[in-house]
Amino acid sequence: MIITGHDDPFPLDLDERIELAPELLRAMAGNRARMLAALESAPGPVYGVNTGMGRLATHKLSPAQQAEHQRNLLIGRAVGGPPWLPEGDVRMLLLARLRDLLRPDTGASPELARFLVDRINDRFVPAVPRSGLGSAGEIIPLSHAFQTFLGIGTVLEDGAETPAAEALARRGAEPYVLGPKEGASLIQGSPLAVAHASRAWRETQQLVDLQTLAAAIAIDVFGAPRAVYRPELARGDDHLYTLLHELDMLVAGSSVRAGVVQAPVSVRVGPRAIAHADRVNGDLFAVLQRWREDPVDSPAFLDGDFVSTTGFHAVDLGLRMDAVSAALAHLGEVSAQRMNRVLDERFSGLPAQLAVDPGPRTGLVPLHKRAVGELHALRRLTTPATLGSLDTSAGQEDVQAFAWAAGEQVRAAADHLFAITACELIAGVQAHHLRGTPAPLGLRAAYAWLSGIVPPALVDRSLGPDVTTLVGHLREAYFTDLSTLT
Repeated sequence: MIITGHDDPFPLDLDERIELAPELLRAMAGNRARMLAALESAPGPVYGVNTGMGRLATHKLSPAQQAEHQRNLLIGRAVGGPPWLPEGDVRMLLLARLRDLLRPDTGASPELARFLVDRINDRFVPAVPRSGLGSAGEIIPLSHAFQTFLGIGTVLEDGAETPAAEALARRGAEPYVLGPKEGASLIQGSPLAVAHASRAWRETQQLVDLQTLAAAIAIDVFGAPRAVYRPELARGDDHLYTLLHELDMLVAGSSVRAGVVQAPVSVRVGPRAIAHADRVNGDLFAVLQRWREDPVDSPAFLDGDFVSTTGFHAVDLGLRMDAVSAALAHLGEVSAQRMNRVLDERFSGLPAQLAVDPGPRTGLVPLHKRAVGELHALRRLTTPATLGSLDTSAGQEDVQAFAWAAGEQVRAAADHLFAITACELIAGVQAHHLRGTPAPLGLRAAYAWLSGIVPPALVDRSLGPDVTTLVGHLREAYFTDLSTLT
């Protein structure tokens, strides 16, 4: 993939090789020259370049100290430790940082951008801490990430910690020598929050689609009355209107069970809960789009001047990830309750506990207990992670965004909801088998696909491995099979 500017769409496939267009590199070189000239003629202090940082910003640096300072910025702030970010998250972090460096207001050199692209392409994975990050911005994780470019610190190779200097040597790369302002640019902004938010958005889109499928299967196996799902009841809610139309297509032709006046509340309100999650996730995506344009370097090089910015304070991403976690928790509650009701013969009209032979066979009640355990853990992730500032840096830093923590929470929330969704889909396949009625056209392929992965439990078996297997397929299917199943 050839990148021509910071506003290009970056690859969704994290394994895709990238390169920078020659015209982009020429533009970066020209902008770099202008930035260096402005730095040379600057009449006063330029934060983090010819001064210290934080509370030490009043300390002026000599030319000799300035060169050493850029390197020190990436060393003295690396106070984190394991656990480390997963490789996929690190690659997203590197891509987010690359996009920042390509912006004219950063003033980065084409050499630094090329070095970063080479490390992305040769799967260089810095060891980046995922907790204990109490700075106003992201200087702790970013110093860990980018000191490795200098041959300092640790990278991960096949999960093992390896000295960065050795990893560079194996790739035939010399340690990078920082130019003016480049050390400061590497640790400014919030690329870790952007990486977390990008992953959260994609995983939540998957879960919205999967929960829509689970809701449709529930409507089918309960034989639920359809009036409550009429799209015109959305009353101006575009998200709900679209979702109800989709459900209508999925369950078209499915029979309504005689004598059922109302399905359980969890079956009826599922679409509204899914629409809310989709809406909140859309809001997160809109903020991500804004972050493609907002200056994040500080100081940014704008119209020939060096201007301090607040791109390190990713509160808008953090609070929206907190909102996504809450929305996922509610989806988990609805999903676990739908599953509970389909196991109860009084609501489903099916054999008790979805057992082929109730009594001698246990059926799927233990699987619901797994879902309840996942839900219990998921609920504890709904406390906002973004809130909770403390005074640091002798009063210079007195507010933090903790967007990284919101990202870790939404990651865990998604993991639990994938497991809950898998449990419900397994129960849905079992209920469809026991009901013995033809699948509606819109669900026929989905039932076949799910049954091929986790066949109905005709006799009791350990379903834990089935949950793990199905979660793996569900995570992969979003870009492949699942989009064609319905």
